[in-house]
Amino acid sequence: MRRLASGMTALAAVVALGACSAPAPHKPAGQQAEYLVFYAGGRHGDALEAIQRAGGTAVGEDARLGYLMAKGGRSFVDALDANQAIVGVSPDDRRIGFATTPRTETTAPSTETGARRAGTAARTESAAFPDGSSFTKRTGEPLAGRQWDMRMIGADRAHAKAPGTKQVLVGVIDTGVDGKHPDIAPNFNRQLSRNFVTDKPNDEYGEKLDGPCEVAGCKDPVDEDDDGHGTHVASTIASPINGIGIAGVAPNVQIVNIRAGQDSGFFFLKPSLDALTYAADIGVDVVNMSYYVDPWLFNCAANKSDTKKQQLEQRAIITGMQRALDYARQKGVTLITALGNGSTDLGRPTADKQSPGYPRGDEKERRVDNSCINVPAESGGVISVSAVGPSGRKAIYSDYGVEQTDLSAPGGDALDGKDTKATRSILAAAPERVLRAAGRIDADGNPKGADVVKDCTGGACSYYQYLDGTSMAAPHATGVAAILISRFGKPGKGGLDLAPATVETLLYESATPKGCPSPRQYVYKAYGENVTHDCQGAQSRNGFYGHGIVDAWRAATFEP
Repeated sequence: MRRLASGMTALAAVVALGACSAPAPHKPAGQQAEYLVFYAGGRHGDALEAIQRAGGTAVGEDARLGYLMAKGGRSFVDALDANQAIVGVSPDDRRIGFATTPRTETTAPSTETGARRAGTAARTESAAFPDGSSFTKRTGEPLAGRQWDMRMIGADRAHAKAPGTKQVLVGVIDTGVDGKHPDIAPNFNRQLSRNFVTDKPNDEYGEKLDGPCEVAGCKDPVDEDDDGHGTHVASTIASPINGIGIAGVAPNVQIVNIRAGQDSGFFFLKPSLDALTYAADIGVDVVNMSYYVDPWLFNCAANKSDTKKQQLEQRAIITGMQRALDYARQKGVTLITALGNGSTDLGRPTADKQSPGYPRGDEKERRVDNSCINVPAESGGVISVSAVGPSGRKAIYSDYGVEQTDLSAPGGDALDGKDTKATRSILAAAPERVLRAAGRIDADGNPKGADVVKDCTGGACSYYQYLDGTSMAAPHATGVAAILISRFGKPGKGGLDLAPATVETLLYESATPKGCPSPRQYVYKAYGENVTHDCQGAQSRNGFYGHGIVDAWRAATFEP
């Protein structure tokens, strides 16, 4: 639950101000909605007065991030627009993020046929990986032969040298984590995990959003993930070495589920803010944010094609998330995010056809430029990660940009090679219930396609899925950050402390530099079309790979 910064004192101040204000407020019009009203520094009192003048009522606040919760009618936001104390206004019932196909990750398309039975997939297939290995090669965990991503960054070798420590807490801000999954449970911290989301069965138009609530109050337990995205991310970071399935980059660290995403994969502003402040307040060391904040793919402070209300909403997203990110970083949280899957040079955006993306059907086409930003990928203080495929090339779907790309990591690319193969994507844990609901396994529990793998080593069966996306790349970097914090962090209150700026420097120093392709204008061939991406920058820092591809082995062995 959101904690009021000033408790009853804040509410008392609201009431007192209402009693003494001279101007008559606007009368609320019709049904009231709830809003997050962000105010300028030092303008708390002015903001309270502005809310009342606009016919609204302040019902709470978070002084840490400088916003008030207010209720108001239809004309409330319009009446606030002219007040200089107000820097942004966002409805509290709007989706502002997306974590599922096609925008933040893509389910790997596959031309392969012949689903394989439980426990045999890793031992009977013989398809070769780009690095020359094959499914018949087995070292480490039962499905390690399928983890080309871990071999690419040296994580398979790093496990014995620096697997991480339980003193390091990794926050997964996502759609939830299946804490009961056999390949996550040993490292899952249920006590610290929180769910800041209430499921919404339908959207504002009555269309299905999350679907029927599974529990009373529509608030899922902290060890469930009805989407699967967050479970995949958590598994890549820290699946343990336990003789089951796969191993993550840092198999000994703890996972804390800090859920901010709906069952449907959408993210609202307030849960995102609450997740970041909670991570900061409990001493999380690094968070993974594999989503972007919308309903605006690009958030523009003053786009002429947007209404004043839409501009205020985008300013609220930009301002609110930046304040939350700053708060977390000041408290020692390293912030890692996915760069995005729009196949776009974020330094030269030209059009946004996907916004506002909620409710569905509200989208419009508008011109954008570099003054508009993707949040949090282009927010200050975050480490943004692009994706590479198994050959090491930038994935075709991955966003890029010389100003925006900080690091790159394996995210999978089913098109990276001849034909299309799911096995070029990233394999990680998947909730059985989600796979059943999506029709990816049959009534007997057997996978229906090459994108799903079942492992029954040791008797208990668990499921894994191949997925593509910068959502899959970011957790590789998060796992490497956890290794570095485990190695170089100093004992602090309840764990290890390592300043985010230091973690960032160590990540860059330990990465493997990778220069732009030659020629720099790289042509990708996909689905019968050619797509050209222009790589700018030097080997030490460029728009495709940033400072380089993360390297778990170097992080485990090098001395800065």
